[in-house]
Amino acid sequence: MSKTLSLYFAMSSIILMIVTAVFISENGWYAALFAVLTCVNVGIGFIVKARKRRASSNKS
Repeated sequence: MSKTLSLYFAMSSIILMIVTAVFISENGWYAALFAVLTCVNVGIGFIVKARKRRASSNKS
């Protein structure tokens, strides 16, 4: 995975975690929603990383 793509997934995950933390004290439903979105974002990051790694190993 390129460094730019890694940085994107890292920063977007951090932002989603911060938003989740803010909404914990404000609204439980929004906190749950952003917690799920954070998990999905992290999962997509792992999926992209695995696919990029598999694609680069198939080329070799």
